[in-house]
Amino acid sequence: MSAVVDSERKGHKRKLADTFTYSSAVAGHTGGEKDAVPAQVRRLLGIIKACTQKSPDSVDRVVLRRAAHSLAELSKSEENVDFVVAEGGINHIVPLLSFFPAPHLDSKDRSSEDVEKESCFILGLLAIKPEHQHSIADTGALAGLVGILKRHTDNIGCPMPGASVVRRAADAITNLAHENVPIKSRVRAEGGIPPLVMLLEAYDAKVQRAAAGALRTLAFKNEENKNLIVECGALSTLIQMLRAEDMGIHYEAVGVIGNLVHSSLHIKRRVLEEGALQPVIGLLSSSCNESQREAALLLGQFATTEPDYKARIVQRGAVPPLITMLGAADSQLKEMAAFALGRLAQNKDNQAGVVQAGGLQPLLELLQSKLGTLQHNAAFALYGLADNEDNIAEIIRQGGVSLLQEADLIVQASKDCVQKTIKRLEDKIQGNVLKQILYAMHSSQATDKAMQQRVAVALAWLGKEADLRLCFVDRKGLDVLLELLTDQRRDAASHKEAAAALFELAKKIPATAAIDCAPTEPPSHVYLGEKYVNNQTLSDVTFLVEGQEFYAHRIALLASSDIFRAMFDGHYKEKEASIIPVPNISFLVFEKMMRAIYTSSTEVTDDVAEDLLRAADQYMLDGLKHLCEETISKQLNNDNLAEIYDLAENFNAPQLGRRCALYALEHFVVLSKDTPQPGWSQLMLRMMPKLKAFLTEELVKINVPTTPCS
Repeated sequence: MSAVVDSERKGHKRKLADTFTYSSAVAGHTGGEKDAVPAQVRRLLGIIKACTQKSPDSVDRVVLRRAAHSLAELSKSEENVDFVVAEGGINHIVPLLSFFPAPHLDSKDRSSEDVEKESCFILGLLAIKPEHQHSIADTGALAGLVGILKRHTDNIGCPMPGASVVRRAADAITNLAHENVPIKSRVRAEGGIPPLVMLLEAYDAKVQRAAAGALRTLAFKNEENKNLIVECGALSTLIQMLRAEDMGIHYEAVGVIGNLVHSSLHIKRRVLEEGALQPVIGLLSSSCNESQREAALLLGQFATTEPDYKARIVQRGAVPPLITMLGAADSQLKEMAAFALGRLAQNKDNQAGVVQAGGLQPLLELLQSKLGTLQHNAAFALYGLADNEDNIAEIIRQGGVSLLQEADLIVQASKDCVQKTIKRLEDKIQGNVLKQILYAMHSSQATDKAMQQRVAVALAWLGKEADLRLCFVDRKGLDVLLELLTDQRRDAASHKEAAAALFELAKKIPATAAIDCAPTEPPSHVYLGEKYVNNQTLSDVTFLVEGQEFYAHRIALLASSDIFRAMFDGHYKEKEASIIPVPNISFLVFEKMMRAIYTSSTEVTDDVAEDLLRAADQYMLDGLKHLCEETISKQLNNDNLAEIYDLAENFNAPQLGRRCALYALEHFVVLSKDTPQPGWSQLMLRMMPKLKAFLTEELVKINVPTTPCS
C-alpha cells in the first residue's frame, strides 16, 4: 500500500517541479522587497476585482491577463501563497474561471483564454497547501474547472486551441484532490470524471498527461471514483497509452491503472481482460525509471489476481528485466522489482526460473541495503525462492545462508521472514537435496574452494544431526572448515565465519550439547572413607610432605592408580619403605589428592586447581583430573586462554584442551582482534589437531543416515 501512496505523491511532485521553476527576480524577495509582497498582492487583486466588476465585453482583457500572470508568478513562491489567500485571492480568482462566455474565437478571446489559464494555474498553486484546498472548493472552483474541461471535449482528435487552459484546469484538480478524500468525491459529483476520461484521447500529449494525472489522483483510495472511471471507458485508452513513445504519457497511464487496480480485484480482472499485461511488461524496459517502477508494482499486483497469472507474467518475459532492475541505482526501482519478484516467486516453476535467470544473487545483496522496505521485499522474494527444492543447493552455493544470517535487518517483519527462510532451508536439506549439496562440496574441491567452504558452513548450521557424520567425516566437511579457519590467505570475515560454523557444529554433537563443555565427574566408587584420611589407624605407609607426615593405607592406594600399583607392587624402593618423601607437592595439594583417593571426591578450589591437576597427572588419577579440569575450565577468559591451553597440553588434560578450543571458537571475534599476532594464529594452529580429533571421534558415533548419499 505504501508503494502506491508514494507513486501518487511522486506524480504530484513532478508537476510542482515545473511549477517552482521561476526567476529569482520574482521569487528572491529580501529585505524591503519581501515587505512589499503583500502590497503587490493587494494591488494585483485590486486590478482583478475592478475588472470582474465590469461586463466581460468592456473589461480590458490585456490588463486582466497581465495582473493574473503577475499574481501567478508571485504565487509560485510558497511563502507568498498565504498572503494571496489572506488578501481574499480565492474569492477574486475563482470567478475568473467562468467570467468570459464561451466559445472564445476572436483575437480578444486569446487573452480571455490566457486569463482562464492563469486563474487555473493560481488555484493549483494555492492548493499545494492542504489547508487551502477546501476553501478553494467551497468557493465554487470545482464547477469552474470542470466547466473548462467540458467546453474542450469536442473535436479532441484535432489540435486544440485551448489546450494550455485544459492542462492547467486538470492540474488544478490534481492538486486540489491530492490526499483529500472529500474533494475527490466532490469532483465526481461535479461531473469531472467523464471529461477527464475523454481528454485521455486529446491530440495534445500534454493534455493527455494532465488528464491522466488528475484521474490518477482521483482514483487513489476512492472506490466510487475508480468504478466511474472504468465505466466511462478509460481502460482501453489507458492501455493504449502504455505503448506511447512519450515517457510522460505512459508514466501517467501506468500510474492511473495502478491506482485503479489497488485493492479492487474486479477492476484488476477487467484491466487484464482488456489486454494490459503485455504492455505493462514492456514498460519494464522503458528508459523512464518512474514507468519501470510503476510497471513492476503493477505486475506484483497482477500476480495476486489468479494463480495462473504468476506463470503468465513470467512466460511473457517479465523476469529478465525485473532482475536487471534489481541492480539499478534507483532504490525505489530496486524495491518494486523485488516486490514483483516476491509475488511471482509464490509459484513453484517461477521460483526455479528466477534463480535460473540470475535473480538469486542480487536479491541476497539487497538484504545489505540500509532501507527497510527494500530489505523486506528482498526477504519476501527469497522466502519464496527457498520453497523450491531445486533452488536449495544454489542458494547454499552462493553463500545464501551466511548472507541471511548476517543481514542487519531494520524491520521486525523482515527478521521474521528471514528466520522462516532459514528454517525452510533447514527442513529441505535431506534426501536428494542433501545429495546435490554434498556433490557441490565434493566436486568443487579442485576448482572452487570458496564454494566448497560456503557449502560446509551452511551444513554446519543447517545440517541434521543424523547427517553430520556423512557431511563432516565421510565427505570431509570438517577438513574444509578447519582449513578455512586457519588459512592465513583468507580475510578476517572468513575466519569468523568458519569459527562460528565449527562452534555450531560442536553444539550439535550430543557430547558437547552444553556450551561450557564441562568435564564429567569421575565415576563413584566406595573407598575407605573420610575417617581414614591421614589416620594412623591401620596405616601401613607414611608420606613425608613439606616436612609433615601423612598416614596412608597401601590397599587404598593400590586400587587408585597404576602409579601406586607400580610403586607398591613393583620393584621400586617405595615397596618396602615405611616413610616415603614426596617432593614438589604442597601438603594442602597432597591432602586433597588423598581425600579424592579415599572418598572419590574432594573440593577443588581455584587456588589449588592447577597444582592439583599436575599431581593428578603425575599419579594418573583420572577422576581427580576431571574434577580439576572442570574447575579450571570455569576460569577461562580471554586473557588466560593460551596459558590454560598450555596447562592442558603439558598435563594431558584432553577435556580441558577441548574446552579451550571451543572457547576460542565461541569468542573468536574478540580474541582474534585483541590477541597479538602471530601468537593468536599459532595458538589456533596448535588447537586444531585436538579439535579435529575430538569432533571426529564424536561425529563417528552418530548413526549413519537411513538414505546415505553415494
